[in-house]
Amino acid sequence: MGSTADSEVRATLPPGPERPPGFPFRGPGLLARVVPFAVVAVLAEVSLALPGSGVQSTPAMIASIVLLLATAALFALPWRRLPAWATALVPLTYTGSVLALILAAGATAGVGLVILVPLVWTALFHQRWESACIVMAVVAVEVVTSLVPVAADNAVIARRVLLFAALGTMISVATHGLRDRIAHSQRESAQLQEQLRELTVQQDRDRIAAGLQDEVIQRIFAAGLAMQSAASLSSQPSVRQRVEAAAGDLDQVLRRLRDTVFGLEQRLRDRGLRREILELCGGISPAPEVSFSGPLDGALHPGTGTWLVQLLREALVVIGPDAIPASVGVTTDDKACLTVIEATARPHTAGLDWAARKHDGLVEQAARAGGSIDIEPIPGGVRYALRLPLDGTAALGPGRLS
Repeated sequence: MGSTADSEVRATLPPGPERPPGFPFRGPGLLARVVPFAVVAVLAEVSLALPGSGVQSTPAMIASIVLLLATAALFALPWRRLPAWATALVPLTYTGSVLALILAAGATAGVGLVILVPLVWTALFHQRWESACIVMAVVAVEVVTSLVPVAADNAVIARRVLLFAALGTMISVATHGLRDRIAHSQRESAQLQEQLRELTVQQDRDRIAAGLQDEVIQRIFAAGLAMQSAASLSSQPSVRQRVEAAAGDLDQVLRRLRDTVFGLEQRLRDRGLRREILELCGGISPAPEVSFSGPLDGALHPGTGTWLVQLLREALVVIGPDAIPASVGVTTDDKACLTVIEATARPHTAGLDWAARKHDGLVEQAARAGGSIDIEPIPGGVRYALRLPLDGTAALGPGRLS
């Protein structure tokens, strides 16, 4: 990931939407792409200078060298300003150089295999239609070399055309198929790496959240509640204001801690419900402690998730006047989603009979969602337990809560 080897692999991939025009002749890895083919081309030209080789046509030899130099010069074209089809000019120009070379050396001189150079080049670095053009050009070269200077037998011409067309097609199809498989494997590898990064971030978030919850958040929250209680006991307005301001600062610290923990995950597409619950609870002052156990978005039907957020909002509204939500825990198993809200009673409601309170609207809404809600007093406060099924009993979601 980001290594030199990985960059070299990318440099040999086929041009695509992310590649600039003229990719095979520009960009990283240019020398690695060009040098092997250039060496073969130069060796083919130099081989005619070997003793006993002979040159049957000097004009054809000159034309071959000129076309080879023109092929090299085409690399310097301003490819960004040229149409996309212009990239096929380079292998076609070299194919013409090979034709002239074969005519200069003779069909039996042994240089005919050089015709595979432009074919392999396009199969490796160009698109399929360009490879098809080169295959047709190779077939044309074989036809011309079979007719000049002396026409070969018809069977020989047909055999050369058939075999070179089959060979060129096989090389092109096999190479393009291999490139497609490499590109597909790299896409799968990128997806796996992305999933691994997401899992790593999630594990780090859970680890940090657990440490903060056990050692920091609970103590800060308890200190904030104690300061609010102390402020209500003071008869001096200035002291009360300072204590309440300090409690507000602690609340802001809690918010920042939660933002830090849950902001580690940059992409919360698959945890949108968690984000909604966190934002809902984050709007309360002081902010309650929020915890999750088990899968949430992947387990709940979308309609059930909408009910969960609406019922949680309604419960927090009902709790608000007489208690302070201390914690919100969402637990999901293979059958249901259990949301537990534990609230601490405010000083002026310490003796309130929670069982006698009006919760009919909340209970009715939970029943419409296909679930239930249990409300019971606990030492120093009240506990709400909302249970919703996972099977999407209320798939349409709630209407307007009253």
